[in-house]
Amino acid sequence: MRLTHYGHSCLLIEIADHRILFDPGTFSAGFEDLRNLNAIVVTHQHPDHCDPDRFGPLAEANPGARVLLEAQTADQLREQGRLPRGFDVLTPGREVTFETVTLRPVGQRHAIIHADIPAIDNTGVVLRADGEPSLFHPGDALDAEPGDVDILCVPVNAPWCAMKETVDFVRRIGAPQLVPIHDGLLGENGRELYLRQIGNLAGQTIDGLQVRDLAGRGAVAVGRE
Repeated sequence: MRLTHYGHSCLLIEIADHRILFDPGTFSAGFEDLRNLNAIVVTHQHPDHCDPDRFGPLAEANPGARVLLEAQTADQLREQGRLPRGFDVLTPGREVTFETVTLRPVGQRHAIIHADIPAIDNTGVVLRADGEPSLFHPGDALDAEPGDVDILCVPVNAPWCAMKETVDFVRRIGAPQLVPIHDGLLGENGRELYLRQIGNLAGQTIDGLQVRDLAGRGAVAVGRE
């Protein structure tokens, strides 16, 4: 498996000869030039996960890509006249397969930002393929149950979470490798502090925990630990 972080929650995951892009949003850059994608996955409708201006051109430039959208995201893009042809809805419990790659949608609701802000849906995705590490991208929620995974994508900072909740999330899932995501609101010092604290605190209960910081590193090969 190879992972490329395009900033915030946008990840290109190359697994079993498939190229799957997650959450191409407004806080991310460089994904718009990607070609030969097999799938584009959007966990929810917020623009930092689905840039309405760049999403359509990205889908058009990758006509062979399967577009997988959380249901409310699909409705929003339809209302805007930006819904790509041939899309599919991510439905929790209904797996999607690409030859040897399986995508399993899990979770239903976005984490609460504030009681006065209407709640929306959010669907995370577990990726699995024979001979490859498994990975969970949660989108913007910490309550889904992905099962045992090798790599956990961890939202580092957001208006909807506190670090204590992130640490408990990491401990609960128990994955041996962490990939930081959802970091677009942080400066360099703050980001370093979050990563150190999350790694140290979660590492108290997960032996050999590794924090794989992909920022600015291009494509990084990862395996099972």
